[in-house]
Amino acid sequence: MTVKQLRAFVAVAKTRSFTEGCALVHLSQPALSVAIKNLEEELGGSLLARTTRTLSLTPEGEAFYPTAQRLLADLDEAVDEMHNRFALFRGKVAIASMPSFASNQLPLALRDFRNKYPQINMMVHDVIAEDVVDMVRSGRVEVGVSFDPGDTEDLLFNPLFDDRFIAVLPEKHPLINQEVIQWQQLLQYDFIILQRPSSVRLLVDQMLEQEGLALSPQFETHQLATIGRMVATGLGVSVVPSLCFGQMTELGAVCRPLEAPVITRQVGVITRRRYPLSTAAKELVDVLLTTY
Repeated sequence: MTVKQLRAFVAVAKTRSFTEGCALVHLSQPALSVAIKNLEEELGGSLLARTTRTLSLTPEGEAFYPTAQRLLADLDEAVDEMHNRFALFRGKVAIASMPSFASNQLPLALRDFRNKYPQINMMVHDVIAEDVVDMVRSGRVEVGVSFDPGDTEDLLFNPLFDDRFIAVLPEKHPLINQEVIQWQQLLQYDFIILQRPSSVRLLVDQMLEQEGLALSPQFETHQLATIGRMVATGLGVSVVPSLCFGQMTELGAVCRPLEAPVITRQVGVITRRRYPLSTAAKELVDVLLTTY
C-alpha cells in the first residue's frame, strides 16, 4: 500500500468520478486506475463498484474510506510538523549546564537564541558538572555546558573559554587590599569549598597536591551560591571559577585573582558523538559557540 494509492482512492471516493479524481491528484486516468487496482489487490477485494454510467463505493470501500482519509490526514500533519521543526517554527530543545554557567553566562545565549527562534521552547537543567555529562551521555538532553570531561569515545567537546579560579573573600578581610592573592596566603584562613565528588573540588585537590599544599576545609557544601553567602557572612574564604564572579559579588563577597598555582579549566559544549543533533539543538550550539 502506498500513499499514491491512498490519495487516488480518496480522490475518486470523494468525487465519485475518475475524471475529477484525476484532477485532484494530478494523475492521468490510466495511472489513477492502476493505482486503485493495485490498492484493491493489496487489500484483497473491490473498493469501487463501476458501471457504464455510475461509480459508487462497495460496502468494503465505504468502510475503508474514512480510514484512508484519517491515514492521509495524519501523514500530512506529520509532514507539516517536520517542516515546522526543520524550519525552526516549532520544537523544543533541552540543555544541561553546571549552575555557575547557567546562572551567569547562559541567560545571554538563551536570549539571543530566543530572539532568533521565538517558537522553540527551551528546557534548562542546572545541575552539577558531573550530572551534565551523564545527562548528555544518556540522551536526556542534547546539549550540555560543563568543564572538559577529558578523553571520551562517546562525547564531543567544543571549548568555549578557559576559566581561571579566583579567591572569594568577605569584606574587610586582611587580604582585601592585595590585587593578587597566593594560595599559601589563602589557606591560612578558615576555608569553605564544594564537597566531593564535585569536579571543582577534585581539580583543586589535585593541583594543590602537585604544589605540596594541603587543604583542610572548615566548611563543605554542594552549592556555589551557599559558598558565596557563607563567605559574605564572614565564615571563611573560598575559591570558585571566575565565571561565578558576578554571582559572588551579588551575594556580598569580594573576588580577587589567585596564583601559585594558577588553576584553569576549559568550559565548553558537550554533545554525543554518534547521535545527530536536532535542527534546534544545532542552532543552540551555534549560538553558544558564537556568543563565547
